[in-house]
Amino acid sequence: MKVFKLRDMVKGWFVGDFSPSVLSTKEVEVAVKFYKAGDYEPSHYHKISKEITVINSGQVRMNGKEYHAGDIVVIEPNEVTDFLALLDTSTTVVKLPSVNGDKYLD
Repeated sequence: MKVFKLRDMVKGWFVGDFSPSVLSTKEVEVAVKFYKAGDYEPSHYHKISKEITVINSGQVRMNGKEYHAGDIVVIEPNEVTDFLALLDTSTTVVKLPSVNGDKYLD
């Protein structure tokens, strides 16, 4: 059995085609991310990857719409979104496939 620490990963990303990772793969990326209220990620999109975001706890605004704990948001390739944590928030993010550099600011 191997044990890893999420704090040793970069921005919560622990599975994907990058280092460090628990599992190196080009098929998928997985992260558990924590945000403080007010944290913001500007509008961006992925040309290749689909992104699935689960709101584990807290509340966020993406593209002007609010999402709460238990919501699952699927963002298709080339679909633009921003991200604002309205409350302290935890998310799980899955991106597939894992493509380095596939994040573009809008």
